[in-house]
Amino acid sequence: MRLRTALLSLTAVLASAHLAQAQTADEWNKVIAAAKSEGKVVFYSGLVGSPSTAAIARAFEKKYGITAEFLDLRISEIRERMRAEQIAGRVIGDVLTTSFNVTTSIENNEGYIQPLKPFPAKSRVRVGSRIDNPSGTQVPVYMLKYGILVNTRLVTPADEPKSWADLADAKWTGKILADDPRALGGGFNAFVAQHDKLGVDFLKKLANQKLTFSRDFRESERRTARGEFPVYAPFLFNDYSSMRGLPIKAIVPIEGVAYVQFVASMIKNAPHPNAALLFIDFLLSDEAQVILATEGLGAAIDGIDAQIPADLRPLVTAKEMGTADWRREKELLQLAKDTFK
Repeated sequence: MRLRTALLSLTAVLASAHLAQAQTADEWNKVIAAAKSEGKVVFYSGLVGSPSTAAIARAFEKKYGITAEFLDLRISEIRERMRAEQIAGRVIGDVLTTSFNVTTSIENNEGYIQPLKPFPAKSRVRVGSRIDNPSGTQVPVYMLKYGILVNTRLVTPADEPKSWADLADAKWTGKILADDPRALGGGFNAFVAQHDKLGVDFLKKLANQKLTFSRDFRESERRTARGEFPVYAPFLFNDYSSMRGLPIKAIVPIEGVAYVQFVASMIKNAPHPNAALLFIDFLLSDEAQVILATEGLGAAIDGIDAQIPADLRPLVTAKEMGTADWRREKELLQLAKDTFK
């Protein structure tokens, strides 16, 4: 009798789960149909000049027959555009993709981000990419990862810095070009990761290395490739593809890489909410994630490593060391200014 009761209970549970799954699939099909009826999605990207942005837009259009328009601008410009649209009551943008810290700031200070309804691909986000977002407004879609760049004509394999800590070696004094950590950007992000992993003493040693600071990271990469400096740090791995053939090497430090988690969110009063949700779901598809990873961006899902070009795979899959935290931004920016005077 007990066995029969248990079997009946199990059957009921399975039937209930199957029904719930069918209902979920039916609800998502309704979202897809509504998205196709809206016919368009507009997304704003904070990753300026990335070929992946257009590639993903075209792939989305091909799959769903929905027009995907985009603007990739500096986040200050996107923020101003969002503000103007909301005040005028003529919202154009549907989706925003930028860093977790910036998106959280926009949500907390301007209120221009709205919660996301359930969508299938959200469960695909890998453990290492998950974020603390109790309001349910953001989903991770990729990472910017930062390591070290060396000029192979000036740095022998034996002399290559294998870790962030190696940059404090006296042999690099006056020879390191660095992204300025005293302003928001890659340099500050690496500063925070180094602070949390290696401590203040390491940062003080680094400050004694007579670093040459720059805030034009793309020009800094080219200066390193031209041989003006043997070492540049931090180096944005998704720029590696455009530098193939030059005398450079990207190094993954043994401690791990500094990173910035990029997220997707829906803009408040989005004119195409169903197409926006479908587009966000698409960003976590294998197709979109491979496009991103092929540019050297860290994937937000598991299971695509074999599809990443061999020379990019170590960069894309590099373990994460640390990232900036919006809650400590003011404090650590001041520390960076005090450390690197």
